[in-house]
Amino acid sequence: MSEQPLTLTRITPEDWQAVHAWARLPEACRFQPWGPNTEDQTRGFVTAAAAAWSSTPQLRFAHAARLGDDVVGMGELHVRSREHGQGEISYVVHPRVWGRGIGTDIGRRLLLYGFTELGLHRIHATCDPRNTGSSRVLNKLGMTYEGHLRHTAWIRDGWRDSLVFSVLAEEWSARNGPAPA
Repeated sequence: MSEQPLTLTRITPEDWQAVHAWARLPEACRFQPWGPNTEDQTRGFVTAAAAAWSSTPQLRFAHAARLGDDVVGMGELHVRSREHGQGEISYVVHPRVWGRGIGTDIGRRLLLYGFTELGLHRIHATCDPRNTGSSRVLNKLGMTYEGHLRHTAWIRDGWRDSLVFSVLAEEWSARNGPAPA
């Protein structure tokens, strides 16, 4: 874990340059259908992510992950179905802080928010099978591997497969106890 405590805050349009610090890097988006981003692409993404906090109904919850004032990553929770209590998490961490537990911390906070604040029943995440770091994060979060989906996204080197992981609210509560007051 890092020396400073990690915080998640609502992403704001002003965060775009900090996000661009990794969104422009080939290694940060290697397994993603986006990037490397231009400045305009990152600015547009961050602007839309920040605006989603004002949407009704709100289905997208985008956070900047900070160590002090330094934005070192971001995490998002998407509500995929309010009716069925389904959500999806995603995260990205600046390569300069890989291996420090930040992705796991982001994921844990997103799951806590989804289950305790939004009352979701099931939250899933996907990752490219070649992204072993992300697979490890999802396992550390206590998410169950559900399967391997073929050709789910076109990325720079061809079709990308996706591994699917999920956790149910009762599994989360059993492992993590009640939500903090």
